[in-house]
Amino acid sequence: MEQTCTRRPSLSDFLVVANRLPVTRGGAGQEETAWRRSPGGLVSALEPVLRRARGAWVGWAGCSDQQVAPFTLDGMRMHPVSLSARDVAGYYEGFANATVWPLFHDAIVSPTLIRDWWQRYVEVNTRFAEATALAAAPGATVWVHDYQLLLVPAMLRTLRPDVSIGFFLHIPFPPTELFMQLPWWPDLLRGMLGADLVGFQLARDADNFRRTADMRGLATAPPGSGGGGHVHMGGRAVRVDAFPVAADGAVLASLARSDAVRRRARQMRAELGDPRTVILSVDRLDYTKGVPQRLDALDKLYAQRRLDVDRHVTVQIVTPSRERIPQYRELRKQVETRVGRINGAHGRLGQPAVRYLHRSVDRDEMAAFLVAADLMLVTPLRDGMNLVAKEYAACHPDGDGALVLSEFAGAAAELDAAYLVNPYDTDQLARMISTALDDAPDDRRRRMSTLHEQVLRRDVHTWAREYLSALGATRTDAHRRTVVGGDRPRPRAAAGAPTAGDLWREQ
Repeated sequence: MEQTCTRRPSLSDFLVVANRLPVTRGGAGQEETAWRRSPGGLVSALEPVLRRARGAWVGWAGCSDQQVAPFTLDGMRMHPVSLSARDVAGYYEGFANATVWPLFHDAIVSPTLIRDWWQRYVEVNTRFAEATALAAAPGATVWVHDYQLLLVPAMLRTLRPDVSIGFFLHIPFPPTELFMQLPWWPDLLRGMLGADLVGFQLARDADNFRRTADMRGLATAPPGSGGGGHVHMGGRAVRVDAFPVAADGAVLASLARSDAVRRRARQMRAELGDPRTVILSVDRLDYTKGVPQRLDALDKLYAQRRLDVDRHVTVQIVTPSRERIPQYRELRKQVETRVGRINGAHGRLGQPAVRYLHRSVDRDEMAAFLVAADLMLVTPLRDGMNLVAKEYAACHPDGDGALVLSEFAGAAAELDAAYLVNPYDTDQLARMISTALDDAPDDRRRRMSTLHEQVLRRDVHTWAREYLSALGATRTDAHRRTVVGGDRPRPRAAAGAPTAGDLWREQ
């Protein structure tokens, strides 16, 4: 892969700003210091735009207490933002993932409110805004992503009023009553409203946001208007709308048809003892995913002999996540205790009821798991979208398989041909698993064919085009300042000069 480093990279007309750069260190046959691109739908969707528009990506490189110079990888400019170990603890593990994340997911776990974490969050968001301001060409388009960077749009606007700013939230936006529990909610609201376009996964998220803005007298479209509308902020009209994230359906469908993946899927089934039915769940280790509740439902089915280890094998894959945070360590214990109890009660020597994997799985291996599975269980307690559900549908072009899907996953708004269920009701969840297994083959095929067509019709590339087209439409002379002589405002770097955070606070 092409990797070049430069101390003074040229300016970019299009920038993506996210917590992480789409790269990781090293890889098979590579030096530890070499960078390689991380797999992911977002970078795949945006790569053509980044290349065409002299684009760049601003984000953390994943290593703390290290200064990483800007570099180019596969034709994409990377602008690393440095984080210290204290930044990671306070900004990322603290405020982002122990305060914002639980609150935005309906407070399934109570959020932790620590003022020092908030201060660290402000400082890191300031750093991201200033790095972006330095990298953006005059009149550039900037797309900021997700809950780790809620303040960046407004901070960036204080530094670069010439640029067009989009913000997209990948997780749910909570009802006003929950959001207002955060002592800093007005600051977060103002931060997001620094964008020209604020995008959400679902219309209900956009409605929740506008209701909150209405508390400040800013909303101009009534809640319940289908996600579209505007909010006024500082004399600007900020568009608020829903843009459901999609999977890279065509690529996954092609991968699922490949000889290598088909061969590996057959091998997996053989390794599992060639059962009649393979039941699969794939989750990041997170309390929002409903893994304990799902295991309780499976326990009921094995106890009632509606599932049998001779005919049914369950595979639960849990990818490690945030395990320095106490709630996540406790969750892992809960999951592994349940798996042990189920296998102790219902498994046999060499034939467990639940095959449990606690590790990451690469793209090709994951595609093989999805192809091998007869029944996919995606039952989060709350999820912004959940692309695993869409990826499973994409990997079944022949209409085989079945999907049991939580009503509280964002994907359920589109994938209504799935077997929808309330994951909090373990009895109902157990019944729905049985229904999906026992339904007539023609009914299952009809459902899966519908799901497959849906995920292919609207893929991640369509999603990116729709969002960027909407962002482009917000670029108007009414709120755009012309940059004289091709120059641009820069962060004030002189000693004692105000930072982006200082300027944002003065608004």
